Amino acid sequence: MNVRRRLISAAAITAATVLGTATLTACGGDTAAAGNAGNTDKFDVVASFYPMAFLAERIGGDHAHVTSLTQPGQEPHDLEISAKQTARLQDSDAVLYLKNLQPSVDDAVAQSGVRTKIDAASLTSLEKHGNEVGGHAAEHDEHEGSGDGESSGLDPHIWLDPVRYAQVAEGVGAAFAEADPGHAADYRKNTADLVRELDALNTEFTTGLATARTKVFLTTHAAFGYLAERYGLTEEAINGLDPESEPSAARVKELEKLAKADGVTTVFYETLVSDKTAKTVAKDAGLRTDVLDPIEGITKKSRGQDYLQVMRANLAALKTALGAK
Repeated sequence: MNVRRRLISAAAITAATVLGTATLTACGGDTAAAGNAGNTDKFDVVASFYPMAFLAERIGGDHAHVTSLTQPGQEPHDLEISAKQTARLQDSDAVLYLKNLQPSVDDAVAQSGVRTKIDAASLTSLEKHGNEVGGHAAEHDEHEGSGDGESSGLDPHIWLDPVRYAQVAEGVGAAFAEADPGHAADYRKNTADLVRELDALNTEFTTGLATARTKVFLTTHAAFGYLAERYGLTEEAINGLDPESEPSAARVKELEKLAKADGVTTVFYETLVSDKTAKTVAKDAGLRTDVLDPIEGITKKSRGQDYLQVMRANLAALKTALGAK
């Protein structure tokens, strides 16, 4: 499925950006420590976790000082904001976050007086995803519901779809330009450059996965639903949207049956969560394991130094697992 990017409407930009009537003032004293924001002579942006920080850094360029509330290697779902981080959030010029992914961030943002609050979830469309996403795997796989209660929630992993991520980038660029009009031209240029890169990435995935022998892949964490839908694949997840949840014995048995029926070769796990479950399922089903990174943070274990590099590593892993030429 190839869905074209839609333009961000003025209404979405207005909803994503909350501005005071006062002119933004410059601050003094810079720091690059993770979680430290405010008090610099740049446009100070606090990002909730890595995918938001990546957008802020690429779009803000030389004019923005970007810090992340989530440390490298920290599971973002588990984040609890410290009093120090809350105070620094108050001092920032803007906050970029993804509502409903990190409850402690949502609470801190709601209570803060930050002039510009940008909710990435308001800049694109979110869907409900369960354990199976993106097509009907096989006749044997006709279970109802996700089995873990996650199917009723909206899937927040929009950044793993380059098309949706580009939509968010456009909205962030517009919000930065409105909040810091003196550098609006540069923010618009940086946004356009990034969107072109994301469009190219989308083309790489579309082309690279077109010849896949099987369309079904197994993951430990149901993070890749949007990616699966975008490229005509089916994600079958051992766990739901919560990466720490434990699968039932019935679910594991069901996945073993599915793997045989659909020619699945690999169980994918991620870098920030234990691979124990993936290895157990793979051993029982005679499959191999590999990494499919949800890119919730960049660490030394990541197969790349930024979002684009890791996404291309994900593409390579999927091509191998799915038998794409």
